[in-house]
Amino acid sequence: MSNDTNTQTTQSSEPVPGSQDYPLHSEKTIGRYFREQVQIDPDHDFVVYPDRNLRWTYGEFDERTDDLARGLLAIGMRPGDHLGVWARNIPDWLTFMYATMKIGVVMVTMNPVYKSHELDYVLKQSDMKALCIIDTFRDVDYVQIVRDLVPESLTQPRGQLNTEEYPFLKNLIYMGPEKHRGFYSVPELILLGEHVGEEELEECVTQFDNRDCAMMQYTSGTTGFPKGVMLTHRNILNDGFYIGEGQKLTANDRVCLPVPFFHCFGCVLGVMACLTHRSTMVVVESFNAELVLEAIDKEHATAVYGVPTMFIAELNHPRFSQYDMSSLRTGIMAGSPCPPETMREVIDKMNMKDVTICYGLTETSPVFTQTSADDDIKHKCETVGRKHPPVDVRIIDPNDGHICGIGEPGELCCKGYNVMKGYYHMPKETAQAIDADGYLHSGDLGTVDNDGYYRVTGRIKDMIIRGGENIYPLEVENFLLSMPGVLDAQVVGIPDERLGEIVGAFIRTRPGYETMTEDDVRAYAIPRIARYKVPKKVFFVDEFPMTLSKKVQKYKLREMAQDLVKQQKAAEAAKASAAEAQAQSEEDDAHGGMFMEH
Repeated sequence: MSNDTNTQTTQSSEPVPGSQDYPLHSEKTIGRYFREQVQIDPDHDFVVYPDRNLRWTYGEFDERTDDLARGLLAIGMRPGDHLGVWARNIPDWLTFMYATMKIGVVMVTMNPVYKSHELDYVLKQSDMKALCIIDTFRDVDYVQIVRDLVPESLTQPRGQLNTEEYPFLKNLIYMGPEKHRGFYSVPELILLGEHVGEEELEECVTQFDNRDCAMMQYTSGTTGFPKGVMLTHRNILNDGFYIGEGQKLTANDRVCLPVPFFHCFGCVLGVMACLTHRSTMVVVESFNAELVLEAIDKEHATAVYGVPTMFIAELNHPRFSQYDMSSLRTGIMAGSPCPPETMREVIDKMNMKDVTICYGLTETSPVFTQTSADDDIKHKCETVGRKHPPVDVRIIDPNDGHICGIGEPGELCCKGYNVMKGYYHMPKETAQAIDADGYLHSGDLGTVDNDGYYRVTGRIKDMIIRGGENIYPLEVENFLLSMPGVLDAQVVGIPDERLGEIVGAFIRTRPGYETMTEDDVRAYAIPRIARYKVPKKVFFVDEFPMTLSKKVQKYKLREMAQDLVKQQKAAEAAKASAAEAQAQSEEDDAHGGMFMEH
């Protein structure tokens, strides 16, 4: 496995949680593990797409992914090669995921809203040998972007691409039955795979193991160029198991997944948790509140996933009451802190009494703390739960590196089986993320209490420093959510010449509170929280800028806040100038009158 051995990190010699000294749920590759789950009950539903009226049992899905795996072997894909999937949550996203994992090919997941600049970067940085695409999504025309970047695809034979820009790229695959010049279609791949024998498929299994990279996911790149996070079979299979345990999933559960597969939320918290518990996936291709409600009702889903903004959209949908939520029991809310009122509504109105909160990051596969189904609403709203059993979590002071005590804030750090293999082709960045003792540094600030519950107080880079006072946005956001009429709130720092930064708040109001003003918010806050934490600027919006996985893009809010403050200052300056001009005009008129009298 030559492609991903360049970013190994030195671990300490002491026993590591998640190592062989701490037995995990499984030490198999995902492909072998899946075959065992198939054998238990091949006729059990594995994948359901309600909108497409598509159902695959475990046995049917096993057969389709075997066929596709043979097709990939037929076009020259081998263990260690990299295959990119650039698509929304279509059915063949999943078949390519399992087909690659059966033969040791590394799947590179790509955000479906990427444009040409991002595709160019990932194609080059990942050493991608095959690229799988769909036709369009939103304003992205995948085929045209590929044509623009790889014009050779129109003239060179399929499977024999030879381009100076992308020397590794040899295969283009269209994820559908349609034919495009230079692309293999999925039916053609399956047909080619008929010439590959069972023995060749099985031979691949001997060429990789569970510590090899199964998937590469690219970070958002908010602090520089995106980094390819290498996640192993061992990483994501076992993390999926513990995530499922937190929800008490069984083979009787039907999990509604409206979260994107290219993100760990979809492919690990969702797909892997369902696999390890032989549950059924009920997939929504792209988030739409009503489609989610319809899928829950139609398929009698017992669990549903989402970030808080997704649940808010579902709960506030005008036809919410027309759908039956009584089948729901559990699910996951992650991505950002949950407003307490939203959590209460999720439990009461959506029947999700066993809903859990997960915390982690892509580099930790991704979850390492989680509330349990049995935790009370206070812990589900105010904490991110306790650590998963096989991992070790420390809170480390980011200034001097000492291990923080109970209640002492510091950086959340994790060590164990779930820590990534490294950033692809980025040994320096890997060493910066994983310290000499093997702890992955999250960049998040938090605390732990006597009962082992962790709280996240914010990102180190998001912390606001106002006149020397440290302000954690999450604390102010949670306070604002206690104000009647506030549906959701996000807090950011705004540059200020005198104080360094001031507190800015973006607020979404509940119906009937559209007339709320900045003065109303400040009047509510001033008697209740320290004056330096009170938002100096308040902006009211209908929605927040989001990633495709429905995470709030705070850097965009900071940019918006700066622009709005500039506009306000310009308007105030123009108003003052106009007032001054008016005053001067009146003075001139007065002098003119005096001259007239004389």
